[in-house]
Amino acid sequence: MLTMMEVFGPLLVIALVSLPIIPILSGKVNARNARFRVLTQVSLFAAAFIAVMVFQINGMVTHAAGEVAVTSITGTNAQGIGFIAAALSTSASAIAAGFAVAAAAPAAIGAISENPENFGKAMIFVALAEGVAIYGLLISILIIGKL
Repeated sequence: MLTMMEVFGPLLVIALVSLPIIPILSGKVNARNARFRVLTQVSLFAAAFIAVMVFQINGMVTHAAGEVAVTSITGTNAQGIGFIAAALSTSASAIAAGFAVAAAAPAAIGAISENPENFGKAMIFVALAEGVAIYGLLISILIIGKL
């Protein structure tokens, strides 16, 4: 059974991390104030991340003292880190593909508008940029397959 801290603790952390961004999204902030709020949000996120890592390391030490032999990684910290690695490979490749498409697509549209015969060549570069996301997804599938 979950305790109240286990239920409401993550919600409190999410609320604290999200609070500085609300005025920025509502448009009631000038540039100097927005910079302060973004730095505050990044600082709160870093503090929350460090706190979670400290609590997880404390839990790892506690579990390591009580375990004798581990025959598989099902339900262990290694499996959790494997899932994090899969998520990072997918997210990083998707972000990189987004940046690549953001750079390649306008250039492709400009090349096509000047010479319509450049359509095939221009679309190859956009498709190559999208391939980065597919490769990251493939790597995460391989990582999850090993778990």
